[in-house]
Amino acid sequence: MIHVRGLTRSFGAVEAVRGVDVDVSEGEIVGFVGPNGAGKTTTLRMLTTLLRPTAGTAVVAGHDLFTDPAGVRRRIGYVSQNGTVGPFSEVGEELRLQARMYGMSRAEARERVSRLLSELDLEEAGTKLYAHLSGGQKRRVDIAMGLLHSPALLFLDEPTTGLDPQSRANLWDHVRRLREEAGMTVFLTTHYLEEADALCDRVLIIDHGRIVGSGTPAELKAAHGASTLDEVFLTVTGRELREGAAA
Repeated sequence: MIHVRGLTRSFGAVEAVRGVDVDVSEGEIVGFVGPNGAGKTTTLRMLTTLLRPTAGTAVVAGHDLFTDPAGVRRRIGYVSQNGTVGPFSEVGEELRLQARMYGMSRAEARERVSRLLSELDLEEAGTKLYAHLSGGQKRRVDIAMGLLHSPALLFLDEPTTGLDPQSRANLWDHVRRLREEAGMTVFLTTHYLEEADALCDRVLIIDHGRIVGSGTPAELKAAHGASTLDEVFLTVTGRELREGAAA
């Protein structure tokens, strides 16, 4: 689903991403973690066509990232950290509008939105303003927005930041269901290592623009003699604070 070799991005003299190799198979849930300034966000922006790479090769969801970015966008969903729904938009109306922008008829848009709201436990949220929803409901609405066109690959950028433990666990269940029931591939960034441990089939750790760790949570812990992914993370990236660094 993702095949990347030597992906690089420079900003002037600063090389933010330095020859990253990534492979993600169909149906995997893969976590992408790293310290602030490690290149995580830059890599995600490249994979989702929001930022053109400086060098490398990449095929995402069956389309070449360099020569067919529009084809990539048709096959992926992307849920940003900040969401895409206006605070005073009625949830159902906004989702139906976005569905129409994907080329659906009014009837198709109504049916698709109704199904998504049901699948994500949002039936009661459809007639509410986005600003009036709980944190967990807002994130599920954001995910619904990314799923409107039934993408094969879903990118989630820190999907549970700021959620309470119950809302976070609920969102994990929905992500698992996307894979189990729809066969969807999920690539997510997170700062919560316990989230990566509980949810992801594999974890990639990036630091200073390079992949410095890769494997299942169990493999990574065994390789570093650690009992948690937090310990693995600190072992391979160090304990130095990176406050103010670019992502």
